[in-house]
Order: sequence, then C-alpha cells, then structure tokens
Amino acid sequence: MRNLRELEDALKYGAESILLDNMTPAQTREAVARIRQDARAMKIESSGGITLENVRQFAEAGVDYISVGALTHSVRSVDLSMKIEAA
Repeated sequence: MRNLRELEDALKYGAESILLDNMTPAQTREAVARIRQDARAMKIESSGGITLENVRQFAEAGVDYISVGALTHSVRSVDLSMKIEAA
C-alpha cells in the first residue's frame, strides 16, 4: 500500500497480509493502527525508504516485518567459479 485509500481497498477486499511501501514512520504508525482495528489478524511488512538509521522508527510503528534495501544496495559482486575435474 502506498496510501491509506489503497489500504482501505485491501482491507475491504480481504487481504491476508499488507505491505506498506514508501511510507514515513508516522504514516506507517497510522496504517498499522487502522489495520489492527480489523477483526482479522494479518501480518504487516514495511518496505521502501528504510535505512539502518531509521529502521527503529519503523519497528516502533508496529509492523511485523521490515525490508531494508540498504543491506543489498552497496554489495559488490564477487566472480566465483568452480571447476570440477574427474579424479
């Protein structure tokens, strides 16, 4: 979900889990509160714009899972090869 209108649609049509994408911590907190009002128990993930510096704010907003792209954005690839020879 990118906004509360999309969230309402997801709840209305029976979503089983919710991904909150590119929301601020304050928007995330508001969305989590709205989701928790629903009678169904569902898992909530937050993604987009999350860094190692602000991950705590998203965790404190009440989501169940957090995706932090910073873990992979700066990874440098390594060229590995494995040659197998018959014994």
